[in-house]
Parts: sequence; structure tokens; C-alpha cells
Amino acid sequence: MDYREIAEKAMKGTTTIGIICSDGVVMGADSRATMDTFIASSEAIKIYKINEKLGLTVAGDVGSAEYLAKLLKAQNDAYKMDEGAPLNPTSATSILHIILQDNKMFPFLVQLLVGGFNRDVPELYSLDPLGGYIKESKFTSTGSGSLTALGFLEDAYKKDITTQEASKVVAKALKIAMKRDSATGDKINIVIITKNGYKELSSEEIEKLLK
Repeated sequence: MDYREIAEKAMKGTTTIGIICSDGVVMGADSRATMDTFIASSEAIKIYKINEKLGLTVAGDVGSAEYLAKLLKAQNDAYKMDEGAPLNPTSATSILHIILQDNKMFPFLVQLLVGGFNRDVPELYSLDPLGGYIKESKFTSTGSGSLTALGFLEDAYKKDITTQEASKVVAKALKIAMKRDSATGDKINIVIITKNGYKELSSEEIEKLLK
């Protein structure tokens, strides 16, 4: 199996979603980890808290994702000491862009979403394995279930959507992706980032969103 085949297998699992809202950012993901057609875990972590106003979602190779999340947390601590403030989505994306660019010969097999607050403005970025990034103005999705999720998001998204409304949209989009994509499944995880900070929704709260 050549490197391209390995990359295609590693990149195809999962579904992650990010939505820009009038009062913040909502990010969601499933919890299934796959190895080709084998379900390796039903409790995979795909959303990482970097600081109180910054989150990271990952799709792809688990080892690479965990390494980049830990590295970004360390960079956040260093940045806070030097600048007197934690990383924001723009600065975090710049750091990840440099790391991914520096490893183009043997790239990290991941797709990343970076979301949170830059001062008083909610921001959302998507990054590919080679460090290319896009500043999203509405929403985006990564992983093998993303096409199904995006179809629902296109219809459900509206201008000036609130985090409360978007949480329900993300929950339903992930539920739909689970029905159509075998690599997406098990538990739905959703986080809301507002000016008040980072909140991870409980299983009970997510169940209510799906009713």
C-alpha cells in the first residue's frame, strides 16, 4: 500500500462540523474511530478545548490529531506567557499552518477546524493536511460524512443564527451523517463557545436537541 492509499484510508472516517453564529461558534463531532471497515473505538475524542475561548476539531489519523492538539495547547501556554493573552483562532491557525507546511514531505493526515473568539468576534477556520486554510463565514464540515452533513447545513443555516439554534442544527446534521456514513457513529459531542467561555453539552442536553 503506497502513501496515497494510506492517506485516503486515514482521512475518510468521521464527521466534524463548525458553525459561525451571531453570538459565538458551535462545533460538533461524532465519537467513532475506524480502521478501514473495523470500528476501533466508540469513544474517540475529536473536539479539544485549547483555552476558554478556543476549540479544535479533528478528522483523520488519531495519532496525528492528538499530537497536534497537545502541541497547540503547549503553544497556547507559551503564547499566554509572552503576550499576556491566550491564543485566538487567527493566531492558532497561523501556528498550525506553519507546522503543517513544515511537514509536507510526510504530512499529518488530518483535517482541522479551529473555532472561537478573536477579541469580541467569533471566527472559524478549516485547515487541510498541507496547511492550506480557509476562514469560514458561515459553516463547514470535514470527514467522510461531511457531504451528507453539508447538504443539511445548506438548508438549515440562516443569517444571524444563534448558538442555541445552531446547536440543534449541528446535532441533527451529525445524526443524519450517522445514518448514511458507516465511519460516523456512536456518540454526538457538541461544544458552544461564546464570550462567556467554552461549554461542552451533556448527553441529556444533546438528546433534547434531537427531539
